[in-house]
Amino acid sequence: MIQAIEKWKEKHPDLYEFILFNIMSNVATITNFLVLALGTGFLFRSFAQTPFHWFIFDYPVKASGDGGLCGFLGFLLAYVCAQIVNFIIQKKVVFGSDCQVTKVLPWYLLTVTIAGIISIWLPPHVMEFTGAYVNGTIATYLANFANIVVQVLINYPMMKFVIMK
Repeated sequence: MIQAIEKWKEKHPDLYEFILFNIMSNVATITNFLVLALGTGFLFRSFAQTPFHWFIFDYPVKASGDGGLCGFLGFLLAYVCAQIVNFIIQKKVVFGSDCQVTKVLPWYLLTVTIAGIISIWLPPHVMEFTGAYVNGTIATYLANFANIVVQVLINYPMMKFVIMK
């Protein structure tokens, strides 16, 4: 079985790398969900009734008690923690890169900042759309899933072609 995988890996190195990237991203995804639950369930819960509106970010308080500043801070903290974990895992496991962190850090920070702005802006819109069909907690996790998809679409090409070279 291992030999078959190794043979397939040699025949399809880019596809193997993309699959490995996504599998290893699950470590960051698990981090993201755990920190989101911790942040919105405990750390920032006292801010759940405080609407948050700044720049392009709009986190109103929902009838369910979700959202507000609690949601913004929860998504932000989850994103930052996940990106730290993701960089370390991707660099070592997926890309086997020996790049100097000090040289690639500006590119990584730019990449995760752009993806981060999108990922912090997107949740209330996904929650508003899905909230008509599911309860607030499920809408929150659907919003987080949408963020993860956006992050893969931005992060993988940047890491493969720019950051981990």
